[in-house]
Amino acid sequence: MATSRLPPATLTLKQFMRRQQVLLLYRRILQAIRQVPKDSDRKYLKDWAREEFKRNKSATDEVTIRMMITQGNMQLKELERTLALAKS
Repeated sequence: MATSRLPPATLTLKQFMRRQQVLLLYRRILQAIRQVPKDSDRKYLKDWAREEFKRNKSATDEVTIRMMITQGNMQLKELERTLALAKS
């Protein structure tokens, strides 16, 4: 019987693509947070984002991960809208 030469922690293509989505969302959230004018608010939001991603790091259910990505994108859009309003 042939065994796989891949290490046991190798991601499937779907998992790899989902991971890329999560990392992109995290980077986009941090970029948006950098635009927050007040230092204390910026630190609070950065800590919040970091904690949320750490808390959900072990999630493996595909549906749950998709839901969290959707929720994160909605929160990012809300933050971007709020920042845009604050600038105008």
